[in-house]
Amino acid sequence: MKIYTRTGDKGQTSLFGGARVPKNDPNVEAYGTVDELSSTLGVARAVWPEAPIDAQLHQVQMDLFEIGAHLASPGTSRFPGVDPARITELETGIDQMESELAPLKTFILPGGSPAAAHLHVSRTVCRRAERLVVALHEQDEAGVITYLNRLSDYLFVAARFANKRHGIEDVPWKPTPRA
Repeated sequence: MKIYTRTGDKGQTSLFGGARVPKNDPNVEAYGTVDELSSTLGVARAVWPEAPIDAQLHQVQMDLFEIGAHLASPGTSRFPGVDPARITELETGIDQMESELAPLKTFILPGGSPAAAHLHVSRTVCRRAERLVVALHEQDEAGVITYLNRLSDYLFVAARFANKRHGIEDVPWKPTPRA
């Protein structure tokens, strides 16, 4: 099978089930952003291969493929989305990482170690994916909105955790005083 099919050369693509839609269709935008999120996590994992949370990040990438398949098959139950138990697992992961972190007293600037910086990028892509999915669905029948909301929290804490593990302090945001 060749990687190029030429079927998208006129700006259309196929959803699962065969329906042809424009490449800027809201479902395509949503699952494309979920794919982008998975790719940013791949970069974060590549720069921190010995991460104690690597197995969790791998599972998140697997979850994101489930979500992408769900978004690419609207109106069917072929791909039900992510297992609701995964939301609880993300919360457990957040709690475990936070047990090593000082409580936040201010906003922090994204950055620090390369791993933390990439995890912050992943967090912002996750928020964009969440906004796109919210625009598609008024009800969260597959738990996708809840999962993405919790995942962005997880990624924020994971970025702080990466900085802690790399011996780098988070940089607090300090509002500029106005005269």
